[in-house]
Amino acid sequence: MNNDPLLQPLTIKKVTFRNRVMSTSHACGLEEEGGMPAEKYQRYHVEKARGGLGLTMFGGSSYIDHDSTWRSGQLNIGTDRIIPYLQSFSDRVHGEGAGIMMQITHLGRRGESQANSWLPTIAPSPIRELGHRSFPREMNEYDIQRVITAFGQAALRCKEGGLDGLETMVAGHLIGQFLSPVTNKRTDLYGGNVENRCRFGLMVHDEIRRQVGDDFIVGMRIPIDETIAEGLGYDDCLAIAGIFERSGLVDYFNVNYGRIDTEVSLVTDCMPGMQSPIAPWLEKAGAFKREVGLPVFHAARITDLSNARYAIREGLLDMVAMTRAHIADPNIVNKIIAGEEQRIRPCVGAMHCMGDNRPTCLHNPPSGREQFWPHVIKRSERDLKVVVIGGGPAGLEAARVAAERGHRVVLLEATSQLGGQICLAKKAKWRRDLAAIVDWRAQELKNLEVEVRLDCFAEASDITSESPDVVVMATGGQPDLQWLDGGDLCVSTWDILSGNCKPDKNCIVYDGTGRSAALVAVDVLYQSGILPALYLVDDRPGAELAYGERIIWKRELSNMEVDIQREYQLVRVIQDGSRLQAHFKHALTGKACCITTDQVIIEHGTLPMNDLFEELSELSCNSGMTDIHALAGGLPQPLQPAGNGGDFILHRVGDALTSRDIAAATFDSLRLCCVL
Repeated sequence: MNNDPLLQPLTIKKVTFRNRVMSTSHACGLEEEGGMPAEKYQRYHVEKARGGLGLTMFGGSSYIDHDSTWRSGQLNIGTDRIIPYLQSFSDRVHGEGAGIMMQITHLGRRGESQANSWLPTIAPSPIRELGHRSFPREMNEYDIQRVITAFGQAALRCKEGGLDGLETMVAGHLIGQFLSPVTNKRTDLYGGNVENRCRFGLMVHDEIRRQVGDDFIVGMRIPIDETIAEGLGYDDCLAIAGIFERSGLVDYFNVNYGRIDTEVSLVTDCMPGMQSPIAPWLEKAGAFKREVGLPVFHAARITDLSNARYAIREGLLDMVAMTRAHIADPNIVNKIIAGEEQRIRPCVGAMHCMGDNRPTCLHNPPSGREQFWPHVIKRSERDLKVVVIGGGPAGLEAARVAAERGHRVVLLEATSQLGGQICLAKKAKWRRDLAAIVDWRAQELKNLEVEVRLDCFAEASDITSESPDVVVMATGGQPDLQWLDGGDLCVSTWDILSGNCKPDKNCIVYDGTGRSAALVAVDVLYQSGILPALYLVDDRPGAELAYGERIIWKRELSNMEVDIQREYQLVRVIQDGSRLQAHFKHALTGKACCITTDQVIIEHGTLPMNDLFEELSELSCNSGMTDIHALAGGLPQPLQPAGNGGDFILHRVGDALTSRDIAAATFDSLRLCCVL
């Protein structure tokens, strides 16, 4: 372990970080009380510190003034009210042995003019950002001096809060908008040549240094290539870095690649998901480091230890940022030290943690919920026999958590493989990493000595013969075609994805959910040489998905040149000779239309498979009823619920209750089983 490059300390100024693993600043969406890092925010980061990493950074895009805000997701570093929160926060993280730093910024044109104080956004030039859509006004000298002062005051609050340092967010934000010729068209002292475009940023960092002194760590999160012809190229970014390094005002560079001014560039460049290779910009970050004299940090889908070690061992980085990897498993470093690397829960790049869901993880349900739900499961004082029926994500998580509690667990799966619907979901060419959700849990069940029986289509007698104390029904559902007049003439997306039904070249796909299944079916059909028309009940593909996944689907569908018809409700399907007539009604106009085709492929969620549950509920002591108040509150289910006087307690999780998604399924199982 002493030779592991990831476990070597790093000293910057007077601060020594215990290892080279970090989590970068991000807007985790857990702020409270007007942008304060209160209990749930702190617990989210304290868990990472407890898990062994060297540095946790927080406060992605923390705003320094009233005209630098979004509707949600930021901390307010523009007020002294935050200082006691920072002091508590830093004490807790330091108490776990980790370093703690904050990101501060002014969003400039990236702000939202209808957020919080409803002030117009500002920028070096009045050029709109498409991503956040505001039209900024051009800054005058008063604005420039006001913002410089606000940066300095915010930095002083960081120091008074006991933090180890801070970084300014440059790329795409106000400082970066001055640096880039795409967004800076000024002809005064702040525009034109590179020295002038650096002037504002240098003045900001000079004021920061004046406020915090020489010993406090100050870094910059900067781009190394804007990937746009008229923007900053690699050589331009190197020249800018050289100017700031020679100024002596900054202590490290935290580098990112690409642009963040549109959803697609944000997801493909700065925060790539499973559609991207692992560590796509690591070599470019390493090339940058060879040209500068300051420490370099970098984050962009570095989710595996082999790339992380390589980055440090070969000198490509000084700190390797595994931000989303720590959302999937905050105990990465502790598991390295314990010799349990194979038990690290892998980040699959599903992008569920981005957008409205942040920072929850479909793979690791306690993330973002640390105030109530544990990452490390405590052993129970009771010894229970738990039978789990179904080997999809809900069943696998239920079995894993129950076994972590120390219970004797048997899992029964009707098919020949574990995974449930994930076995279908991973068939899209860019979503294959979803398999790790299943593979990791399957390995954990082996480690925990859970008995797994495949090809076991369980009946009630099979369950009762196990003499269970608790039975968890994770049997999932079956595709719902019952709602449709003529549904018996159609096939489901499952039929296509499983290969049970041969697709017809002349077919249409109807998406009645806004999730991914219909889109996966389109992708699989396209791979087989079939290009179906896609009819949506929503106004856009993937309406229920996090924006990171949704934008990739939009790109993929555009590349396939899929004919997409939006806001159509499928009313009925009727036989027309050897063909089918699909009758639609437009949701906005009410106009009817009829499409003649050879095959109608439907995605409309699932209906629970209830037969076994109904039979078992009559034998259970709780009639199969789960106390939802206890479930929502993280409390154990009643030990002796009133019911039929049966010998076991029966619960349902995941799609055995109703049609939802992976995140809901795993969360169901965690909160039920972690208190068994």
